[in-house]
Amino acid sequence: MTDGQGLRLTTPGDREIVMARDFAAPRERLFDAYTKPELLRRWFGPHGYALVECDIDLRVGGHWRYLVRGLDGSEMTLQGVYQEIVRPELLVTTQTFDEGDYIADNASLVSTSFVEHDGGTTLTTTVRYPTPEMRDEMARSGMAEGFGQGLERLDELVASLA
Repeated sequence: MTDGQGLRLTTPGDREIVMARDFAAPRERLFDAYTKPELLRRWFGPHGYALVECDIDLRVGGHWRYLVRGLDGSEMTLQGVYQEIVRPELLVTTQTFDEGDYIADNASLVSTSFVEHDGGTTLTTTVRYPTPEMRDEMARSGMAEGFGQGLERLDELVASLA
């Protein structure tokens, strides 16, 4: 499936969601936008949301935590631990949500790869959920739409950094 902004979504297994999008930017710029709090604050989250807290300990075993706030004051906290970091190619982290509607005890494994080609980069995020039910719940939640909107904002940011 492809959305109107170039996000390609697949579900290769009963526990995975894979989202990919192409950017007209070098992978180093995208990697920085994923790992530097001052850049993350400028793009992370769907339209109408702001990343109001962003803590990153960018090392294997290091913890990260984001607090996202909507225009209506609603908040969502995401957090995890870095499992693998290969600059500027790959980030692998656990991820949990601290919000009433999500299952907070079960960490998902999130792998984000940055593959450069022909002056651009394909960013691919694979989320492996602990259970098929959790994957299905996240698919119904609008997560892909929100992620796609965040990537639109990321595209604007990396273009402005050129």
